[in-house]
This record gives sequence, C-alpha cells and structure tokens, in this order.
Amino acid sequence: MTTNTPADNAPADTPIALPDGRPVPHLTGDERAMLESWLDFHRATLALKCAGLDDAQVRTASAEPSGLTLLGLVQHLAEVERNWFQRVAAGLDVPPVYEDVTGYTLDPERGLDEALGTWRREIARGRELCAGLPLDHIGRVAEGPVPGMEVSMRWVLIHMIEEYARHNGHADLLRERIDGVTGA
Repeated sequence: MTTNTPADNAPADTPIALPDGRPVPHLTGDERAMLESWLDFHRATLALKCAGLDDAQVRTASAEPSGLTLLGLVQHLAEVERNWFQRVAAGLDVPPVYEDVTGYTLDPERGLDEALGTWRREIARGRELCAGLPLDHIGRVAEGPVPGMEVSMRWVLIHMIEEYARHNGHADLLRERIDGVTGA
C-alpha cells in the first residue's frame, strides 16, 4: 500500500513547505540542491524565531553573563553570509557589514526590520555570486585564525548549515526566554 504525500501531487520543482512556512529540505536528488535546501531551511528557521517580536524583545539577552540577543544573531549571520560567500567563495574584498565584524554589537538606532533586510540582502548577494560555482570550486580564507586556508564551495555550504543550526539552537533558547515560544 502506498500513501500519498504532498510531494506526490506537486510538480518536481515545487518546494514543499511545513505548516509554519519553512521549506522542507530535499530528501533526495542533486547534492548542491540538497545542501542549499538545508541552508534555506535553517535561514527560514532563524526568520521564524524572530517573527512577531518587536525591537525591544529582540534585544533581550539570553542569560547572565551572556549578552547574546536575537537581533545580534541576525546581524552576526549577515556578517557570516558576507564572509563565506562573498569574501571566501567569490574572492571579493568587501568591508564588514557592521562596525563590529562579529555583528553582535547592537546599535540603538538599528531595529529588527533593518537588520533582517540587511541579512536578506547578504543572502541574495551570496546566492548571486555563487550560483555558477561548482561544489569543487576553491575559495581562500583571507583573514582570521587560518588565513590562506583553502576551502571548497561544498565545505562552505556544509559549514554554513552547521553555523545556522548551532545559532538556531541559541535562537530557540532566546525565543523561549522572550515569550515562552518553543519548537521549530
């Protein structure tokens, strides 16, 4: 006996979404498409963690002594997107997004909408620059603890999935502290 799933009734190129709107990562198929779909899933998870919150709420720190906030995570991940896709994979010499290269420092003038807009622009620019790069394309880390280290596009995508998954765990705890919402 076979059961029908949403995927059985959708065209092959139609993404399937969870009830909360996040895209379901590809379960089979092309390696690049699978990696990118998992990254998109984790990006959507971060956006979901921020949904429905105001600027004051996203500035709520996790717990002493940490100053980690949802707003800081969004800003940090904008920096991470720029670093790995624009600097490393595409080899561009671009400045940091924010004054603090980690992105964690909060500016009293910057709210969630602005930070999410910046983060989404960094994602779009990275996609544009890396769309034609094969998984075996080699990029070079320009600075940090291992300057000159070479990494493949495949490695960058896997690292980004790991980076988002780790920070989404932080976002889960932050969101629960803010308003008790858990899951997803």
